[in-house]
Amino acid sequence: MKTRRASFGAGVAAVSVMLPAVAPFGLIAGVTAAGADLSAAQALVMSMTVFAGASQLAMLQLISDNAIPAVILLTALTINLRFVMYSASLAPHLQHLGPGWRLPLAFFLVDQNYALGVQRYETGDEDKKRFGHWFYLGVSLALWVTWQVSTMVGVFLGASVPREWSLDFAIPLVFLVLLIPALQHRAHIAAAITGGLVATVAAPLPFNLGIMIGAAAGITAGVLFEYLDPARSRVEVGE
Repeated sequence: MKTRRASFGAGVAAVSVMLPAVAPFGLIAGVTAAGADLSAAQALVMSMTVFAGASQLAMLQLISDNAIPAVILLTALTINLRFVMYSASLAPHLQHLGPGWRLPLAFFLVDQNYALGVQRYETGDEDKKRFGHWFYLGVSLALWVTWQVSTMVGVFLGASVPREWSLDFAIPLVFLVLLIPALQHRAHIAAAITGGLVATVAAPLPFNLGIMIGAAAGITAGVLFEYLDPARSRVEVGE
């Protein structure tokens, strides 16, 4: 029990540095929901059940634009396709758990807990790996609670949030906090640079297709870099 509590607490501590950036992200989602004429109850249900910031914001924008339901769903599914890759990566570490664990952990899967969870499993000792799901749960619940609170604050503040606050700076900041520690090898850097450049160029495409095209380009670049020069691609940055 002590190890479980310690792992859970370690997860909360590990994600705490990201929470100040997650909160403005959730605030933006809440303000956007209010602008889309969703009631407080509708916004709360959406926030609690979707729990995926990028797709949630995209869906709210499409709702504001009176898009048809099929387009809204397709956009959300497209943006969230990355979670298929995330879950496949985590599956070997969680296969010893029953459905009572795996189902809620799958629901909570987002970029932040994936990055921290994988790092824990790949670099931790046997005890850390054995209780890695408790660490993952600590990260997940801290993120989920922060997201719900900040979203609701945004819903009730609505249009009263001044535009000059420029809270949208938090969105790239959240992902930069995840990206920089993950760039351990040259293949990772190649993937990040390629994906970022392609996604930027493809940003004007409809239905947020630029995100998926950029992700596919980044993955392809990373794989090619490692395939063409496997020895150098595995050398850690700074060596």
